[in-house]
Amino acid sequence: MLGCSYGRLFQVTVAGGSYQEGLTTHVQGVPPGLLLDERDIYAELLQRKPGQGELSSPRREPDIPVIYSGVNAADTMVGFKNEGYTNGTPLVILIPNLDRHMEHVEQYRTTNRTPRPGHASYASYQKYGSWDDSIGAGFFSGRYTSTLCAAGAVAKRVLAEHGISVFAYVKEAAGVRMPDMDSATIQRKVTAFKDFRTERDPIYNLVYKKGLIKPGMRLLQKMAILAEIEKQVPDITQKPLKKDEEAALTEQGLHPLLNCPDLEAARAMHERIIAIRDSGDSSGGVVEAIATGVPAGLGEPVFDKLDGELGRMMSIGTVKAVEIGAGLQVKDMTGSVCNDQMTVKDGKVVFGSNQAGGITGGLTTGQEIVVRLAVKPTPTIARPQKTIDKVSLTNCDLAAVTRRDPTIVSRVWPVAEAFMAIVLLDHYMMHLAACGIRKQAPK
Repeated sequence: MLGCSYGRLFQVTVAGGSYQEGLTTHVQGVPPGLLLDERDIYAELLQRKPGQGELSSPRREPDIPVIYSGVNAADTMVGFKNEGYTNGTPLVILIPNLDRHMEHVEQYRTTNRTPRPGHASYASYQKYGSWDDSIGAGFFSGRYTSTLCAAGAVAKRVLAEHGISVFAYVKEAAGVRMPDMDSATIQRKVTAFKDFRTERDPIYNLVYKKGLIKPGMRLLQKMAILAEIEKQVPDITQKPLKKDEEAALTEQGLHPLLNCPDLEAARAMHERIIAIRDSGDSSGGVVEAIATGVPAGLGEPVFDKLDGELGRMMSIGTVKAVEIGAGLQVKDMTGSVCNDQMTVKDGKVVFGSNQAGGITGGLTTGQEIVVRLAVKPTPTIARPQKTIDKVSLTNCDLAAVTRRDPTIVSRVWPVAEAFMAIVLLDHYMMHLAACGIRKQAPK
């Protein structure tokens, strides 16, 4: 299978499947000297994992990451303190599948001949034939996005050390759109939402706060713990929201399930999503990702323009359109409105607007980078649909029996963050290399 790698200087290759032993993220280009903790990677992974309420699939994958290579196993010399730090070799992160019971496998087996409309199951069978990994949709399942979040956690960590932040949120869901809000407020609320979800996460508290897995543990020790956790997976559930927690969330303007920074909009989104779900259907929405602190000049002309590279976010499952800046609205604008006019204030360039989304000519302008993703409704629904038997080529009716998400938009935003961070770090590294060689060229 080709197409599972991205990047030039920050290279990410992913592998695995929904019901295989697990998934893998292989990253080259991670700078040495970075202290990586599995706890921090997990804090990013948990934002997208299922089993966190009525807006996601009931599958309860812990998504506990295991760093397999790329960091020092111990201090390398007397007087050195570099255990657990990256050493510049390829970083490999394992994400074992721990919630894959036979009854679910059987459900897929009984329905795999009749592909779900809107899903990849028909096209993948045409490409791979009887060898297609169709249990849980294999590599076409949303589970593969955990690999992106793992790589994105590393990318965001590196970018943060250079003053670059990436964050995303739900801007629209089930036809309900939140009002405009300044990016500083959005970022603050996204951070608060992440912190709240992390602190309440049962796996985070069990594995990391109680110290079941600690830095310095060997792989086999971690695997023994994961084997025990696998037995507990059906019983490890998110506790109902307490009154004081609900009050604290309301005070911060946060919704417990939807990362939408406008509370009233989030409540309306939630209500509409559930109404559509109860009718046996699913819904979509819009995720917006923003990057701040990006210097001017990132991107490479023609084939590697940064907006074109960010357009690769179409590779995220269920994303059907990507907008940069004003996006489709530019077709109705005049030049005077569309142009981001410039002035100089205190020796710095100031833009009067950001219709370009921080990118012109494929290069960053130094403004915030703004990307919006259109997320389609979940293909798996609880309504009869017309389909075929893909082996015998006969007509059939299909009613979904597998576990499903009523909407995907509530879980796509962490993937958008990760993907954007991967692209930006790769181009940031190329930008630094170009600037460095230009400054240090012999006279």
